[in-house]
Amino acid sequence: MPELPEVETVVQELLFNQIVGKKIKNIEVLWPRTVVPTSEHFIPLLQGKTIQGIKRRGKYLVFSLSDGYFLYVHLRMTGHFTFSPPSHARVILHLSDGRTLYYNDPRKFGRFTLVADASHLEEKLGLEPLEPSFTLSAFKTLIKGRQRQIKPLLLDQSVIAGLGNIYVDEALWLAKIHPKTLSNSLTDSDLQHLHKAVQEVLLRGLETKGTTLGKGKSNFYRVDGARGSHQDLLSVFRRTGLPCPRCNTPLIRLLVAQRSSHICPSCQKEFT
Repeated sequence: MPELPEVETVVQELLFNQIVGKKIKNIEVLWPRTVVPTSEHFIPLLQGKTIQGIKRRGKYLVFSLSDGYFLYVHLRMTGHFTFSPPSHARVILHLSDGRTLYYNDPRKFGRFTLVADASHLEEKLGLEPLEPSFTLSAFKTLIKGRQRQIKPLLLDQSVIAGLGNIYVDEALWLAKIHPKTLSNSLTDSDLQHLHKAVQEVLLRGLETKGTTLGKGKSNFYRVDGARGSHQDLLSVFRRTGLPCPRCNTPLIRLLVAQRSSHICPSCQKEFT
């Protein structure tokens, strides 16, 4: 968390706020571990660069900068951008139009990585699940060619970039697949349903501007401080004990590869 829909929401809102074309006049690093390289090198390298574009790659925000540099930002669990002074600012960017862009991160897990060559970062990321390259055929090749439990496989960013705990749980429920199912045991029909489910839950997350769980400062918030609304549409994630929307069986929580998972034990049967 944040996952693909949340990161893409941030990208679109930063684009809406027209920071592309603005120069980064000054930088303040308030938590040195947030930046790579160290702030001693990070600040002079970034200072004076113009923001030429912003996009999402997996769970990263990617700022294309002048002089061929790229700034990869991973929000991790609690990071978000805002133009209003926050309570846990870790990096502050002063822009040429007089505005200030704050990076807020209560738990300090987020990372800013400034590089001139992004190939070593890009080669670690798998297919984008909402791009044309994410065909059913490509998906089948990715999944059937491995013998792993399906949930940790879907969470592997080197296989499919951008999926996290929320949207994987939702997609597996929608496709009626138990998260411990071995990937190479899935039928063509299973894979067709799962391929469709992955894209469906991500698109729904995008349409609702992401998932904001709870009301604490460590939850996902949009650039303007608003909450996402996808949490109102969740079918299984963090709904332990509530009735399954499909069959009314009480939903349960279990651990899969040390990750909390939420399923319907009736719709998503485990086969041994």
